[in-house]
Amino acid sequence: MSAQSIIVISLMMLAVGGLFYAFAYPYLSGQVAAEKRQAQFKQGKTKRADGERVVDQNKRRQQIIESVKDIEGASKKKTATLQARLVQAGIPIDMRKFILLSAALGLLIALGVFAVNGNLLVALGAGIGGGVGLPRWIVAFLIKRRLSKFLAEFPTAVDIIIRGVKAGLPLGQCLQIIASEAAEPVRSEFRRIVEAQSIGLSVGEAVERLPESMPVAEASFFSIVINLQQKSGGNLAEALGNLSRVLRDRKKMRLKVNAMSAEAKASAVIIGALPFVVGGLVYFSAPDYLMLLFTTGTGHIVLGVSACWMALGTFIMKRMISFDF
Repeated sequence: MSAQSIIVISLMMLAVGGLFYAFAYPYLSGQVAAEKRQAQFKQGKTKRADGERVVDQNKRRQQIIESVKDIEGASKKKTATLQARLVQAGIPIDMRKFILLSAALGLLIALGVFAVNGNLLVALGAGIGGGVGLPRWIVAFLIKRRLSKFLAEFPTAVDIIIRGVKAGLPLGQCLQIIASEAAEPVRSEFRRIVEAQSIGLSVGEAVERLPESMPVAEASFFSIVINLQQKSGGNLAEALGNLSRVLRDRKKMRLKVNAMSAEAKASAVIIGALPFVVGGLVYFSAPDYLMLLFTTGTGHIVLGVSACWMALGTFIMKRMISFDF
């Protein structure tokens, strides 16, 4: 059989397969039936039992989806500035004071390194790293710790709102109860919401500020639920009840993931600390052997390359054991 015949037969087989996939596969897979059911669902309209008016459920669902997209799009456009990160960390200073404190810290570190080492370039690098990197690392650590505390207490605050709404209390009064009785940092965050209401903002507009100071999905969910209830109406207690179950399920999943990844995190800590532990043991047993790394130019190069590879390995391990929810 010639090569031309093989090519023709292959093309014919591909054409037959394409025709089969285009015409026969939708019927065999049930796709056509599913599309018919979706079309019937879109065209169907439900009537109330009392026969008052016809409600298009699909149109209402589309309005809810568009409202969610608008809220999510507005939250994504907002970038976290340094002042916003200070608020998220719960640090009661403005950006100008933070910059001055960072500069003073960098100057102190540079003077200390210069007094010990005597090398101006090393002292300058240490001062820049300490003045720029260390304060921001502290802010990131405080933000992470504050978010963890918020996520631990937030489902309880939502349950308080649910019980208050079911008891007949208005939403604003439920928020005031949380602002005065809940644990930190939930109390301070809801106090901001109450203060925003006192200056004339609606409940939905005040709650929209919560994801700015608490950049977690749970706060965004709460803001979306409150705004949708304010715009579309509905049973707030039922909506918040569903949200509370979602928040507690996410909390359970987070704890489960932390438990399952504990072994990997312990292994990463051991691997990351092993060079320093071995270096310390070698220094105590044979200090002259190890001091060549600090007293010679070749040793400085080896230390620099090792530090780069160590930082790269630590970064990769951190990415491997970090999970987003």
